[in-house]
Amino acid sequence: MPLKISPSLTHPTPSPQSVEDELAWIRLLRSRRVGVATFFRLLAEHGSAQEALRALPDVAANAGVNDYAPCPLDEAEAEHRRARFAGAKMITWGTPAYPELLSEIPDPPPFIWAMGDTSLLHRPMVALIGARNASSIGLRMARKLSRDLSEAGFIIVSGLARGVDTVAHEVALDAGHTVAVMAGGVDVIYPKDNTDLAEDIARKGLRLSEQPPGLTPQARHFPRRNRLISGLARAVVVVEAAAKSGSLITARNALDQGRDVLAVPGHPFDARASGCNFLIRDGAALVRGAQDVIDAISPAEATDVISTQPALTPQVDLHKPQDKRTLSQTADLHSQILARLGPSPLAEDQLIRDLGDQTGAGSGDILPELVNLELEGRITRQPGGLLSRSR
Repeated sequence: MPLKISPSLTHPTPSPQSVEDELAWIRLLRSRRVGVATFFRLLAEHGSAQEALRALPDVAANAGVNDYAPCPLDEAEAEHRRARFAGAKMITWGTPAYPELLSEIPDPPPFIWAMGDTSLLHRPMVALIGARNASSIGLRMARKLSRDLSEAGFIIVSGLARGVDTVAHEVALDAGHTVAVMAGGVDVIYPKDNTDLAEDIARKGLRLSEQPPGLTPQARHFPRRNRLISGLARAVVVVEAAAKSGSLITARNALDQGRDVLAVPGHPFDARASGCNFLIRDGAALVRGAQDVIDAISPAEATDVISTQPALTPQVDLHKPQDKRTLSQTADLHSQILARLGPSPLAEDQLIRDLGDQTGAGSGDILPELVNLELEGRITRQPGGLLSRSR
């Protein structure tokens, strides 16, 4: 069990000013029974990591833990030395280098180890995650999203796993920049088949970890890693995910952190898409392309990012808030869509224009409902942008 400290104390402002301070932070966080919350409370209560370390044995004794000893200095020195050897920088909470969004989550890491371009931490990020055994269409979607979002000015953050993560990183390196959040040490590449990619990211992007350099990742480390992926990003996009998967853990973290969660719909019979379909059912925004992601981000942030970029599509006005429809209004729109469709195919653009003239609905209102009706099997999409009513 972690040591119990008063929960009323808030995060401190002092940060390390010397190597000795950095070593004290490492020792405090790596001490037995000291987690993130306890670290910050000890630091706030005692004013510095050095004072907190001196107080730890008494705090432990009061909690019924006898013969308690903090993390030894030589272990902290070894971690610091391994990081320097790997070329990793220590970024501590409360310093200008620490990413602002990450500092706002409930349990931010007191420090992270970073290899690469740390300036990327201060640019807007979108997390792109999904299945390790992704389908061909899922990988194509991940490539398209990564490319378009990178070209729109976003940094793509993911977890360096096989499948969707790998594709997202590879494309973002070509089109822009990417951040890989590691479950183990920042210098320990997992899986091994992503060694070349990880080395490229360290040169042209950024690798991050809160774990000690040299640590081989274990299963318990991945959920902790996932909260950092969502914590760094303004929005989390799930491309493919099974009903029980790490991607859904990241999505839940994102919701807890107040981030936008979006998902790419998939075929109802494909288990790899069931998690995404569940997310959409429960309120996640549906993603057909990068513009849907940009639209989901608050107007001020979206404008900052794309003000110097060409629009990805002309369909939706970023500055016009999208009205929320009631269930009855949505059902009425579905009825009008189905009334205009029959066995003979109709061009999607023509349908949108006709419905817009009749109801005043914009393409941003109609397109998501076309996808929903397609997923329900009520309309059929045919080659050439044609739609028909299912028999």
